[in-house]
Amino acid sequence: MLPLILASSSRYRKSLLERLHLPFESAAPDVDETPLQNEQPEQLTRRLALAKAQALQARYPAHLIIGSDQVVLLDNELVSKPGTHAEAREQLTRSSGKTLTFSTALCLLNSASGKHQVAMEPYSVTFRELNTDQIERYLLQDKPYDCAGSFKSEGFGISLIERMHGDDPNSLIGLPLIRLCQMLAQEGIYLP
Repeated sequence: MLPLILASSSRYRKSLLERLHLPFESAAPDVDETPLQNEQPEQLTRRLALAKAQALQARYPAHLIIGSDQVVLLDNELVSKPGTHAEAREQLTRSSGKTLTFSTALCLLNSASGKHQVAMEPYSVTFRELNTDQIERYLLQDKPYDCAGSFKSEGFGISLIERMHGDDPNSLIGLPLIRLCQMLAQEGIYLP
């Protein structure tokens, strides 16, 4: 088995990959994430997932490199990581009663052969109607300031949600494990 590299510094992606009980290393790729002119969100995230894996190819020439990227849309506008309490409050206020669409791209690059697989995993989350007090209580509990959409579905954020729809809830957190297992099988790594 070629060694696995996770092309990410995200603690959330690292935690997800650990669930597969495979040895891996993490390395942060140096990739400009600026959208290209007229680039659609799904095109952007596919391009960046591949670019993140390719950015580590020279440093890891005989490895399987996992790249992932995610975009979140609310009312057809990109939603970023809030960074601050005030921005998270604003995002959740805008999300109240609405559906956010998460598009997570995944790339598995065999740096020895140059062969890569890229897939997109959509996931949608519909929020309950939320009042200001609920939003404040939630933010003080989970502090999701480094999470696009300003919530953690794997934490107390599940209480904000009315329904979710998609094939792999892990894609919501940033790494579609079901699709990754399928990609690894294409490289001869069968789980469990």
